[in-house]
Amino acid sequence: MKSIRFRLLLSVLAVLLGTAIAKSQTAEDTPPPPPMHAHYGMHGHMMGFFAKQLNLTDEQKSQMKAIMQKEHPTLKPLFQQQRQIDIQLRQYVEGPFDQAKVQALATQKAQIEAQLTVEQTRIHSQMYQLLTADQQAKLKELQAKHEARMQKHMQDAPPAPPEQ
Repeated sequence: MKSIRFRLLLSVLAVLLGTAIAKSQTAEDTPPPPPMHAHYGMHGHMMGFFAKQLNLTDEQKSQMKAIMQKEHPTLKPLFQQQRQIDIQLRQYVEGPFDQAKVQALATQKAQIEAQLTVEQTRIHSQMYQLLTADQQAKLKELQAKHEARMQKHMQDAPPAPPEQ
């Protein structure tokens, strides 16, 4: 009796595993991954958060929005290049691993991320200059609190398992 149950369980597991593998192979059903730049800058809900926390005037909001609109054409191709590299890297996760090709893609991605960092810092600097001295002080306070929370989170994180 146990042998039949065991065989049935193995059959069910084999069917489930086969279904999962087949499902993962269909590209049409797979939604694209979320954009990697969703965390960027002071637009969307972040803009709303900062606008409220820093008590931005309507003029400041419109100036910041204008900066973002003006800089969008500079940032968009960098984000697209980054996304294309991420798609290419995925093939080495799902297929055979090629150290040299992954290293080359990682180098390209690092260069793009460096460009993005420069552009984002430049844009943030432009926006920072729009703030009053009080708003700048408040932003520094918010950043310090965020950094303290992150530091506490890192300290509270469980230690990494020992390597074997």
